[in-house]
Amino acid sequence: MTVTPRHEELLECLRIERWAEDLSGQSYGTMLELERTAVAAATPLTTAEIDEALAAHPPIGEQAADGGADDAGLARRMAAGAVAYQERFGRVFVINAAGRASEEIVAELERRLTHDDVAELAETADQLRGIALVRLRAAYKEQFDQ
Repeated sequence: MTVTPRHEELLECLRIERWAEDLSGQSYGTMLELERTAVAAATPLTTAEIDEALAAHPPIGEQAADGGADDAGLARRMAAGAVAYQERFGRVFVINAAGRASEEIVAELERRLTHDDVAELAETADQLRGIALVRLRAAYKEQFDQ
């Protein structure tokens, strides 16, 4: 079976118009083929594309305040770190949080605050690619398994 992702569905995985256009309308015979094409199309991402993708992401501190963190102290650290990150880099902090505990997310946030601008931009792009793959798998795995 082949799967042909639609543009709108792809934007739910990674909100970058160019990336969704590159992938949509093509047929993929396996999940691996779709994943490889998705990563290739997202490598590299321009600063403008990273900003485009991040416009769709809420600040991680807001997610923690809504119950995403395990305790109030950790939620406060996450929220404070997210504000510091936005002040330092001028964008929201994004992380592929799938399977990660709140403590690990906060530790990563604090570690990434030590990056210079170039290193952090590269890491942000990597995180966006990882999030896109998680979302692609969730959206299309069942179709490939049929």
